[in-house]
Amino acid sequence: MIKIIEGRKYDTETACLLGEYSENQYGDVYYLYESLYKKKNGEYFLNVVGGAWSVYGIQTERYCCGSEDIIKISENEAKQWAEKHISGESYIEAFGDVDE
Repeated sequence: MIKIIEGRKYDTETACLLGEYSENQYGDVYYLYESLYKKKNGEYFLNVVGGAWSVYGIQTERYCCGSEDIIKISENEAKQWAEKHISGESYIEAFGDVDE
């Protein structure tokens, strides 16, 4: 997926995938999938996919449907996401070692 945010390109094909997280089965209205990426220039973003009733679903007065999006995030937000969703080894590989 490619998205332009503030005149900059965010592309899941060219960025480095750092980790993935999902809930429920694809096709479920509560399905949720998030993947964390780092661009070559050091910027971070999430590629998010959600079912109609997930946090990423689109809901109007007439319908609900799933969606996919790219969300630009800061390095601190990326680290917070990674602490919750990937292993310690993967975190260290992505962000470097941390204090004990």
